[in-house]
This record gives sequence, structure tokens and C-alpha cells, in this order.
Amino acid sequence: MIGGILCALGVFALVFAGYFFKDLSAHKANLERETHFVTATGIGFVTNFLDTLGIGSFAPMTAMLRGFKQIQDRVIPGTLNVSCTLPVVVEAFIFITVIKVEMVTLISMIVAAVIGTVIGAGIVAKLPEKKIQLLMGIALLITAFFMFSSQLGWIAGLGIGEAIGLTGMKLIIAVVVNFVLGALQSAGIGMYAPSMAMVYILGMSPRVAFPIMMASAAFTLPPASIKFIKEGAYNRKASLAITVSGIVGVFIAAFIVKSLPVKMLIWLVIVVISYTAIALLLRAVRKSK
Repeated sequence: MIGGILCALGVFALVFAGYFFKDLSAHKANLERETHFVTATGIGFVTNFLDTLGIGSFAPMTAMLRGFKQIQDRVIPGTLNVSCTLPVVVEAFIFITVIKVEMVTLISMIVAAVIGTVIGAGIVAKLPEKKIQLLMGIALLITAFFMFSSQLGWIAGLGIGEAIGLTGMKLIIAVVVNFVLGALQSAGIGMYAPSMAMVYILGMSPRVAFPIMMASAAFTLPPASIKFIKEGAYNRKASLAITVSGIVGVFIAAFIVKSLPVKMLIWLVIVVISYTAIALLLRAVRKSK
């Protein structure tokens, strides 16, 4: 069963790669001037390194891309999805093979997330900049709240357990929530923090969150990213740089770094993404006025 999931994931990744590199080739003469390739490469390495450790990449990547003025706000959601697709696929391959999870639970949640993200990406890719800023600001605040709650132990206290699968009403709840998370991922909210919260709340082992959230993200990113590519709603230069360096960051985090004092890093990320969220919301309000 695991072999079938990995084969399907490989097909998704190959189809996405075909669209991605075909689009890059068609626009290689007019790549974005505001994007500095070396800066974007560094951002991709750091954020995907943190992503593999479970911190997530969407929120810190948004903060860094905006902080270093690498891309326009309008194309942030598309750039996040496209640039993280292949690094997250690599993460999923690693964690699906290393951590045991019940297959019915894993497959059900993957399918729900894919359906959700296809619907969500089609809407988000066509939104105007002001609405994207609002969505991104709210998404980042939600992510910061989940991370803050986890740091203070609020989520763990809601029902941490040792189960590696779900049945009955708990499985239905997980499927519905993953559908929503798949749609929200298109708006720039990463699946990791809310997915980990859901796993805790439903009484599953925290370790199971890694294959679930990474496999869900890995299957949802290719179809969503293809939509953004077709719309041209992403930064091509940044996406290429982040993809290449991100894969390197994933391998280093997964196989070389065994343990890191990530607690302080998480607090830093919470502060940065909260600031970015507020800045995005203020800019959207100013445009309304």
C-alpha cells in the first residue's frame, strides 16, 4: 500500500515538473527583475530546512520574501505553492517510509486535501491584490495562533495520544478538516500547524502528524501549483531558486541534523509572521480607504 502511495505521488510530481519547467522555458527571457536569485536561494534553503523540522515554510517564507522585497504581494500565494511543491514531495517520501500510520486514515485525508486545494486554488489565483493581502494576513495570524498555542502547551492538553489511525466519527472529522486545510493552503496558510493541532485533538500520536501533513501537502501542491502556473500568478525566478535550494535543505534537515534547539526558532518565527500579518492587513485597509 505504501508503494502505491509513493508511486502516485511520483506521478503527481512528474506532471507538475513538466508544467513548471515548460513554463520557465517559455518565459526565460523575461524573468522578474525585482527578484535576486541568490537571496531567493537562501530563503528557500532556510524555510524548507525549517519545514522538514515541522515548523512550516509558508509563513516564514512569506515574511522573508516580503522583508527582502523579492516579489509582489499579488503573486505570493502562487509562489508559495509552486516553489514548495518538489521540496515537500521529497519530505513526504521520507516521512511516509519512516513513520508508521494507518493507511485508510492517510489515504482518506490525502484525498480530502487534494479536492479542497483544487477548489481553493482556482479561486485564489484570480483574486485581486487587496483580497490576497487580507487572506494572507488572516492566514498568517491563524498560523501564529496555532504555533503560539503549541508552544504554551494548549494544544497538547486537548488530547494527545498514541493512535496511528482513526475510525468512525473521528475519521469523518479529520477528513472534513483536511478538506478545509487543503483549500486554505491555496491562500498561503500552511497545513502543518493546524494539521498537528487536529492530530493532537483527535488523540493521535504527534509523530503521525508528520506523514499525514506532509503527504497531504505533497498531494495537494501539484494540482494547485499547476493552476497558478496556468494563470501566470507566481514569481518564476523565485520559485526556481527556492525549489532547488529547498530540496537541499530538506535532505540536510532529514538526514544530517538529528536534533536542534528549535523552541527558540519557533518563537522567532511567531514574532516575524505576526508582524508580517499585521503589515499585510494594514496595507489592505489603506488600499480600501
